[in-house]
Amino acid sequence: MTSVALLGTGIMGAGMGHNVLAAGLELRVWNRTSSKAQPLADAGATLCEDPADAVRGADVVVTMLGDAGDVTAVMERAAGGLTEGQVWLQTTTVGVEPFDGLRPIAERHGLVLLDAPVLGTRAPAESGQLVIFVAGDPSVRATVDPVLDAVGRQTVWVADTNATAAASRLKLVANSWVLAITAATGESVALAQGLGVDPQAFLDSVAGGPLDLPYLQNKAAAIVADDWTPNFTVDNAAKDAGLIVEAAEGAGVRLDVAEAVRERLRRASGRGHGGDDMAAAYKAS
Repeated sequence: MTSVALLGTGIMGAGMGHNVLAAGLELRVWNRTSSKAQPLADAGATLCEDPADAVRGADVVVTMLGDAGDVTAVMERAAGGLTEGQVWLQTTTVGVEPFDGLRPIAERHGLVLLDAPVLGTRAPAESGQLVIFVAGDPSVRATVDPVLDAVGRQTVWVADTNATAAASRLKLVANSWVLAITAATGESVALAQGLGVDPQAFLDSVAGGPLDLPYLQNKAAAIVADDWTPNFTVDNAAKDAGLIVEAAEGAGVRLDVAEAVRERLRRASGRGHGGDDMAAAYKAS
């Protein structure tokens, strides 16, 4: 049986952990706030007070944390339990250059590092419908596939090497689209309200046509209902927008929309919506 150590049981990690358990895999979990990991313990996981205890003896170590700094700090705390040959499935969206900064940790401990950011939010994480982009050594697929199959509906092996952070690069491209749609949805609803137009009239006018998207309908419905239950928070979206802008600048690409979305998200966070769903970028209007 594949044994899994899950470091980070927030919105995304919690759903992933439940699906790992549902697949019959052995699971040990750690979270900075242990109460957030308690539901997984109640479902059959072993709750550990220290990251080193969680990773000790695990076949696969999964990190699903906030950013590269969090990943580095937690993996350093886990150092005493790491052993050569373990597969490190790094699923946090950290960006391109920050991912490269994680390599020395893997090298020091002899870990097989897989660049494996996931595409999806709370609902896909809870239902095992994430899309996972993976770059790294394919020789460990037999070890890691049970975990990938448990948490996702599709695994896309981007490259046979993680030398270029290929999976992280693809994830940033996908996220740029998600964030642009989210911002445009909020602005369209805000404009409709400002002009005295029923937002539903706009949604009905595009429904079923080439301009329609299920994502548009879902996010607009949440905005109109004033429902900010977080599927992916404003602060996390702002972090990802920053990573996108930084990666683009490093590549010599100018992204006007991504920069505007980043500032819009930061403004919404400054108004007290950092922990709300990223649709609350609407509040920046």
